[in-house]
Amino acid sequence: MGDLPGTTTRLLNKDKAFSRSVSHAYDELHSFRTWLKWMFVDQSTGWTTFVSWFMYILFTIVVPCLSYFGLACSDCDSRHSRPFDKVVQLSLSAIATLSFLCLSRFVSRYGLRRFLFFDRLCDESETVRKGYTDQLNRSLKILFIFVIPCFAAESAYKIWWYGSGGTQIPFLGNVIVSDVVACLLELMSWLYRTVVFFLVCVLFRLICYLQILRLHDFAQIFHIDSDVETVLREHLRIRRHLRIISHRYRAFILFALFGITVSQFASLLMTTRSSADLEIFKSGELALCSMSLLAGLMIILRSATRITHKAQAVTSLAAKWHVCATIDSFDSVEADATPLAQVGQYASFPGVTSNDTLSDMEDVGDEEDELDNTKLLPAYAYSTISFQKRQALVTYFENNRAGITVFGWMLDRTTLHTIFGFELSLVLWLLGKTVGIS
Repeated sequence: MGDLPGTTTRLLNKDKAFSRSVSHAYDELHSFRTWLKWMFVDQSTGWTTFVSWFMYILFTIVVPCLSYFGLACSDCDSRHSRPFDKVVQLSLSAIATLSFLCLSRFVSRYGLRRFLFFDRLCDESETVRKGYTDQLNRSLKILFIFVIPCFAAESAYKIWWYGSGGTQIPFLGNVIVSDVVACLLELMSWLYRTVVFFLVCVLFRLICYLQILRLHDFAQIFHIDSDVETVLREHLRIRRHLRIISHRYRAFILFALFGITVSQFASLLMTTRSSADLEIFKSGELALCSMSLLAGLMIILRSATRITHKAQAVTSLAAKWHVCATIDSFDSVEADATPLAQVGQYASFPGVTSNDTLSDMEDVGDEEDELDNTKLLPAYAYSTISFQKRQALVTYFENNRAGITVFGWMLDRTTLHTIFGFELSLVLWLLGKTVGIS
């Protein structure tokens, strides 16, 4: 019974560590939470949670249903008919529902600070902390870069449709007032669903960017006199964080890929029919919806494959570190009269000069970084790490590749090629059934 006070203290500290932090004036997430409130996706309190769910039901379910069943003009002229409106509304509402449910689960279960790994930044270097905070401030700009052009095009179309007499339903007693209210509701619904989807995609990109910063910081270990245990512990920590990200986002990535694929094939099926009218006034909204969904999907897949590529580049870096250390150690044994301090970075490679390296760096541009480059490494390791330990570490990297996974499938370039080949086969099959391509 004497251990009860200490046990209680540890449990309280654990609960405190995992509790959601409250925003304050000096919190790096303060402005970000403010934007979330304006987007109606903040669920930090009971009131904001109620508002968030109310706006979700209104703009994702109620307004699209009213738009399709109540405001669609069945007896309009050919320019004002909307034959693809069903696919547009279902696609946007489905992906917005998936995004909203995933975002609500993330925030309610982990809290925004823990979900974005800001509770772990205290263990990172100053470079990682500064780079991640700067990227957080840029994330909303990236979000609006994708959303604003789509919203501007949608606004132009809706204003033209209502202004030119697309509907004449005076549900507020006056046709003009009714059209203005209906137009605003439809635009707000489009904006809300698009913002929620792109927000989840941009947050995934932000979290992946943090892991890239960590990997770049991890690459510096091979440039200093480190022991194998330090390298192994740091790599295991990065692998654990990548596994956490994969576990949190795997359902969203899988269902988003499936839902967007179904949406695109439904659009292709409707637009390749012999009776389909592809005039810009009818199919423009469908094209805009498809571009928005595909842009968000590309953000997810590019971020996942990029972090996977960077994580797997560690194997190449470790192998190069092992080779440089091994060659340099043999040269040092042969030339035992040479002091250790005089063993330079390119001592074992007389054919490589600094001028050649600088010239090559100008040619490759930004394609090389600390993880994936053609530079030789200073061989500090041979003085403290044996050949067997280095070889064991390289073997570990070769057999424990890290990256973003979806239920066991690694999201790398090979997986993207497989997805592309599968969907291309489906497209050709569908075109063969509709327009006769064989």
